[in-house]
Amino acid sequence: MRHAISAAMLRIDGLTYRIAGRTILDRAGAQVPDGHRIGLVGHNGAGKSTLLRLILGQIHADDGEIAVDRGARIGTVAQEAPGGDETPVQVVLDGDKERAHLMQAAETETDGARLAEIHERLNAIGAHAGPARARRILAGLGFDEAAQDRPMGSFSGGWRMRVALAAVLFAEPDLLLLDEPTNYLDLEGTLWLEDFLARYPRTLIVVSHDRDLLNKAVGHILHLDQGKLTLYAGGFDRFMRTRAEKLANLEAQRQKQDAAKKHLQSFVDRFRFKASKAKQAQARIKMIERMEPLPELPGESRVEFRFPCKDELSPPIVTLDGVAVAYENRPPVLRNLSLRIDPDDRIALLGSNGNGKSTFAKLIAGRLTPAGGEFFRAPKLRPGFFAQHQQDEFTLTETPVQHMQAVLPKASPTEVRGRLGAFGFGATLADTPVGQLSGGEKARLLFAMMAVDAPNMIILDEPTNHLDIQAREALVAAVNDYPGAVILISHDRHLIEACADRLWLVAGGTVKAFDGDMEDYRRQVLAGSFEDGPVKTADAASAADRKEQRREAARAREARAPLTRKIKAAETLMERLAKDLAKLEAAMADPKVYGDAGAMVEAGKKRAEILKAQEAAELEWLTLNEELEAMEAAD
Repeated sequence: MRHAISAAMLRIDGLTYRIAGRTILDRAGAQVPDGHRIGLVGHNGAGKSTLLRLILGQIHADDGEIAVDRGARIGTVAQEAPGGDETPVQVVLDGDKERAHLMQAAETETDGARLAEIHERLNAIGAHAGPARARRILAGLGFDEAAQDRPMGSFSGGWRMRVALAAVLFAEPDLLLLDEPTNYLDLEGTLWLEDFLARYPRTLIVVSHDRDLLNKAVGHILHLDQGKLTLYAGGFDRFMRTRAEKLANLEAQRQKQDAAKKHLQSFVDRFRFKASKAKQAQARIKMIERMEPLPELPGESRVEFRFPCKDELSPPIVTLDGVAVAYENRPPVLRNLSLRIDPDDRIALLGSNGNGKSTFAKLIAGRLTPAGGEFFRAPKLRPGFFAQHQQDEFTLTETPVQHMQAVLPKASPTEVRGRLGAFGFGATLADTPVGQLSGGEKARLLFAMMAVDAPNMIILDEPTNHLDIQAREALVAAVNDYPGAVILISHDRHLIEACADRLWLVAGGTVKAFDGDMEDYRRQVLAGSFEDGPVKTADAASAADRKEQRREAARAREARAPLTRKIKAAETLMERLAKDLAKLEAAMADPKVYGDAGAMVEAGKKRAEILKAQEAAELEWLTLNEELEAMEAAD
């Protein structure tokens, strides 16, 4: 045992912190017991990362106290992992400062008694098993045996951050603080980390927007909202249910209190100046004054995305037969690709980083040309491509309005702002320099720019990085409402399970259908990372059942497609009629028109026709949606 820890690992009492006059934490308090695994959640900008920095002592509070158990080791991911000639294994082993110090002392100590103490302590902390444990952690985070022994200077920044994460996991601090640890991981690394953290034997506080991780790896949720901290038992889904009930009860109490106040005030207003009722009126005034104000209901920011699609295509929209793809003057990254993509496909690409998922996505998007084989893309295929690295191409001094105007040079300022507004950019945010936007806001700007051409296929390469949970749920809804084809690369298992009905595995230099679900894939990933031996995949019968279920889902979508197209046409008509009506009413307000009796009569007739057409279109839209709901219920 490294250190005996008391019942409370962390206590936060009356914590207040302000930035530029804005209160981030307002007399916040919480207590984290030893050994608890906590998920710290809150909307973007609530102050989660700030709270971690306060716990680490990197910044100091304006008021209040943070108390960490005496002698407890606090660990977090280093801001930068070293480069140079050190290997990942060496960096990870050095992450445990006590072990590194003792190992060095064991080589130089000459006093026999002291040397015996050093070796006794090394045995107590399992130091000699360190190299094997370090390699297991690195393997779980995606480093094969050869990569573990390469110099750090040969890795990109993202892979170095994985090493930094491995180092703090290896050190196993008494209080582990992690801030969005999956941002640099692929799906395979995320699944491994989720399993690792679920078994972490000490105290953990993790900031994450990954719903699955918050459901499986932690036992409590610490919610930061309006400067206050509230601890909930259970994972994220249970937190959401509990909080919804709490808010509903608070609203019911508010309505009851408002009704009581209204009743008492009514009596006061009627009788306060009547001598016989004056005492009773005064008593009721005091009752109103004694009513404690209930806390304000938190305002939840709501984000909605919408990906328009036009020019629906006939299947197939893409076919590959023996295709290879390579970068200039290099061997093929992928070969022997024989696949087909249809207009209603929802495909998630699985496979570790470096296996070629982004390369395949670029091929389908038309950004890479085949190096061999037969490759067909429908002539009218118009893919929209989202890639996180595109954020690096923003001009940081320009605003979202300027970026959108650049891709829509003929659009009016009103149309440009309208398109941005559909992705959560109000007037102020739309005029903010991109360099001042958060990562999530930059991602939303990329979504808006991707959607300008109403693509009939969208390709999303790690779209959830920097998105909070509300934005991720909005993305799920938008993808599921989108009628075109979807190719998805993501480390967010929830997004894949909610949106994809086909899984393709990118591995071994090719792409093939994966006959299984995400739970099968998770078991296979973990089987390759631990020493527990192979995990059996689902049997052939269940795999066949899932394949048939996917076929049934595809057939159901195909049957609903004519109805979906009619609904879309009705929506387009309603939008056009609304614009026509607004334009006409603006013209009728012009003095030149309303001063002309004949013009006003004609405009009035036209307005009546538009209103009648609107009513008919809305009725058709409602009828079609009822038919669609009935079909979906019957599926």
